[in-house]
Amino acid sequence: MLDEKLLSLIQCPISGQSLQISPAAVIADLNEKIARRQVRDASDQLVESALDQGLTTADGARLYPVRGGIPTLIADAAIELEQG
Repeated sequence: MLDEKLLSLIQCPISGQSLQISPAAVIADLNEKIARRQVRDASDQLVESALDQGLTTADGARLYPVRGGIPTLIADAAIELEQG
């Protein structure tokens, strides 16, 4: 689990928005799609490793992977989330 103090200090490197811990349902859905090789990151690379957690932007547009308790806050690692 990510530390609340850390979470209050970090932001999206693309938009500068605050980040929040992604709901478990979102992570479960993405992990199913990752297993089916249907998820690509912002650099159009196939996401091959399941997520432990994720950090979602305030507007819900993108998610940053968290694996082993370490968030990957690199713009190219962002996963665009479907809207609607």
